[in-house]
Amino acid sequence: MNPIVMILVLVASVGYFAWQAARRWRLMTLGPGENWLDHIGERLARTWRFAFAQERMRRYPAAGLAHLAIFFGFLVLLINSLILFGRGFSPGFNFWGLFAHGFWLGAVYSFFKDVFIVLVIIGTLVFFYYRLVVRLKRMTLSAEGALILAIIFVMMIADVVYWGADEVHHARAASHAVAFSWASPAGSLMALALQGVGEGALSFFWHAGFWMHTCLVLLFLNLLPQSKHFHVITAIPNVFLQNLGPKGRLPKIEDIEGKIEREETLGLTRIDQLTWKAVLDLYTCTECGRCTDHCPANQTGKLLSPKHLTLAMRDYLYHNEQKLVAGGNEQTGSEGGDSKKVSPADPLVPEFIKPEVLWACVTCFACETECPVFISYVDKIVDLRRNLVMEKSEFPAELQNAFQGIERNANPWSFPPDQRAAWAEGLDVPRMMEKQEADVLLWIGCSASFDERAKKIARATACLLKAAGVDFAILGEEEMCTGDPARRAGNEFLFQMMAQTNIETLSKYKFNKIVTVCPHCYNTLGNEYPDFGGKYAVVHHSQLLSQLVRQGKLKPRNPVNSRVVYHDSCYLGRYNEVYEEPRDALRAIPGLTLLEPAKTRDRGMCCGAGGAQMFKEEEHGAERINQRRVQQLLDTGAQTVASACPFCQRMLIDGLADKSREDVPELDIAELLWKSVESAA
Repeated sequence: MNPIVMILVLVASVGYFAWQAARRWRLMTLGPGENWLDHIGERLARTWRFAFAQERMRRYPAAGLAHLAIFFGFLVLLINSLILFGRGFSPGFNFWGLFAHGFWLGAVYSFFKDVFIVLVIIGTLVFFYYRLVVRLKRMTLSAEGALILAIIFVMMIADVVYWGADEVHHARAASHAVAFSWASPAGSLMALALQGVGEGALSFFWHAGFWMHTCLVLLFLNLLPQSKHFHVITAIPNVFLQNLGPKGRLPKIEDIEGKIEREETLGLTRIDQLTWKAVLDLYTCTECGRCTDHCPANQTGKLLSPKHLTLAMRDYLYHNEQKLVAGGNEQTGSEGGDSKKVSPADPLVPEFIKPEVLWACVTCFACETECPVFISYVDKIVDLRRNLVMEKSEFPAELQNAFQGIERNANPWSFPPDQRAAWAEGLDVPRMMEKQEADVLLWIGCSASFDERAKKIARATACLLKAAGVDFAILGEEEMCTGDPARRAGNEFLFQMMAQTNIETLSKYKFNKIVTVCPHCYNTLGNEYPDFGGKYAVVHHSQLLSQLVRQGKLKPRNPVNSRVVYHDSCYLGRYNEVYEEPRDALRAIPGLTLLEPAKTRDRGMCCGAGGAQMFKEEEHGAERINQRRVQQLLDTGAQTVASACPFCQRMLIDGLADKSREDVPELDIAELLWKSVESAA
């Protein structure tokens, strides 16, 4: 080997990569900083689970195994590459004997190196199949992806050729025959294939294998910062730096009233306002499309694609790199091949992102549940909505009624507050203002308080609690909207106003826990109110009812003979991982057969009501989300649809009506359980 050539190649390649990496780092650190270095032990454990063990990739057996093979192959073969770099200066370099063939460590490493070379080759062939034969629609099928796979494939072949030729050299120097060796299965097989070639040809294969591997490693390294494969470098840090807080908690705008008075920006409007962690998200996108593949808005023909939203923001960032770093205002870039003028001072919406994209999001968290590298989408979408709503007053007209209703009457439908407890008429349900203290504060929520159909959920829940002897009370007219619809729609100011008012009300009474019948209230009270000083033990009614059944305080004895399919609410399931308790309550009912749809639990499809969609018209698409979800539930052959959310119930009832399936009732788990308990009583 030629040491001078090796030095030139390494200096040029590593220097160019360092320059590119410095550019990306400088661009990433332009925005506001965040502290993501807490709970190091938990972060390390989650990094092992999701970055190294790649837990989320197990959902895709073939692709997951192929990716694991390539990932661990690169880790194992890193030592091999360092050995070859060293051999550019000294042909016999083996880390000073540590990886020599005669030493046990060298033999063990050589074996695993060859095994992983074969596994990496198989892995690349799997991805070639997906890209070139199956051509999965969710993936970005670019020439770049095929090029990277080709580089990896050729690199592995070059490695086998080099080590095979090296073994023949050693065998000839020692005057012994080439033989198969367990310590180098691939290399020794290649050596057997090369043992008959002449010295000139052998030297050619030896040098070709060496320089091909070395140069391709360095070429691959320098392609990373310019391509989607930058995730090879950023994925592990991004997984390590993932949000460890509750999944259902949106970031709080601090001192929002002060910001309004000072006329500071509210929400996200410009690309340079992204935090460095948000930019790291953009760098880390693998373009696999799993987020978009499971997005209910995208599945039903809406403009929203979480993947393309991320890529649009990343492209906008790259197009404006020079001006952002220099603090300038203009740079020429392109989107989708069309030349256009973009500026870091211009708003992302509508200059680069269409408003329809943002308003199609149901905040169901399916995208983030699928992402193998823990990119966040919902927080960015809501932050963009915040700027549109609070600064520009640009939002779907229907939301104005919801905002005004919450502000004036403490509910999005503008029902008079004095009707909030009308659902409890004749049930003798106690009020907190009368008792002052109770074990359970039953939080009804706006939907179950005012919607005629949802009132039955509140009544069934109250009846069950009374039957179980639970000491509970309600706020009645004192209860107000938690502000969840306002927050998800971007009206953070209104949300904070409602949060502060509700916390003041709750501070007047003594209770051990809050039980909600609405997953949105459950999520907001439990995960978001702590940011405002309201820290409570919050339980969803499905959890309490399941517990009461287990304790024997509720005894469902009368059969409910029906095949029932259960629909998972996004804010109960994906956001808060409550899956078993609703099902346990249903399984306890005699005669009831519980069915599971194909899309269930953390892959259950949204009903279409989340993200304030309940209060606006659905964005234009080929199909309504609730209609798609209802069909999935009906495909099980169910006679009854069950849910544990008033919003889901309304959307599913409407979907059933759209499909002329009024013969299939939609019932909350509390209603089904009360049928069995009431009749037995």
